[in-house]
Amino acid sequence: MSYAGSDLDSPHPRRSPRRRALTVALAVVVPGALLGWAAYETLGGTGDGGPDRVEGAASSGSSSAGAGGGDQKASGTPSASAGISAGTGTGTGTGTGPGSDSTSLKGKVVVIDPGHNPSNFQHTAEINRKVDIGTNRKECDTTGTSTNSGYSEAAFTLDVAHRLRTLLQQRGVTVKLTQDADRPYGPCVDERARIGNAAHADAVVSLHADGSGSGNRGYHVILPGEVRAGDADTRAIVAPSRELGRLVADDFGRATGTAPSNYVGGGSGIVTRKDLGGLNLSTVPKVFIECGNMRDTKDAALLTSGVWRQKAAQGISEGIVSFLRG
Repeated sequence: MSYAGSDLDSPHPRRSPRRRALTVALAVVVPGALLGWAAYETLGGTGDGGPDRVEGAASSGSSSAGAGGGDQKASGTPSASAGISAGTGTGTGTGTGPGSDSTSLKGKVVVIDPGHNPSNFQHTAEINRKVDIGTNRKECDTTGTSTNSGYSEAAFTLDVAHRLRTLLQQRGVTVKLTQDADRPYGPCVDERARIGNAAHADAVVSLHADGSGSGNRGYHVILPGEVRAGDADTRAIVAPSRELGRLVADDFGRATGTAPSNYVGGGSGIVTRKDLGGLNLSTVPKVFIECGNMRDTKDAALLTSGVWRQKAAQGISEGIVSFLRG
């Protein structure tokens, strides 16, 4: 079917004046609008492509710097709050992770003395041999105690020693152990003292757990008394050892949430003794810490917990670090 007429016969249909005016207006307005939008996007707007998006990305980078430590701060321009967050990992407090101040104690030497040796029980003749401790002669070493379930003091002290070594090394400290289950028995108490002396240690801490009666609970730190007999002369180390012991006791109690001993030390958590060869023969600041009583079921539950042992190591570490910083 076809339509015949004047309009269909014309090759260029005629347009009304109103339509022509509308066409002209659109030809002027549309290109102008497109040009304006392009300029708006180039100079920046409030949409996804403008400065708000860029600023948001920078803000996100600031948060990463704050959470991740000081190294990441250099990669952006953090906000003030991000700077504060980043700074919390590099101070002189308890931080011991990647953001801690790992060089502040460089050059300091600490000797950790894990009490007893896991294999001592296989060498009873050797560890029963008497050695000179200045004031008298005493057994080379003992097997130590254990919990009622059989968790040994030697295993406990070695585990805490490893944790403590890691924490101190993260602060830049040079750490030496008197034994690392790397010898058949011992060392004897006099040799333990000589290891610290030979290392010219800035501090020595001997780790132990007590074997007192059930119901006796809590920790205590043992300080050297003033001894001058035979090869023993503690006069030069009594005062600095007292300060070391005070700091270790305070930080240990705070970190572990445990109380000082209820059976020795009068509630102070501090005891002074003159009958321990490891203290008598030391020429550098040294203390013992009895972290709890293995024969009490409540204390034993703590001592056998890896989480609690980490807290114990943290507390001892903080006390040592405070002492080293003077």
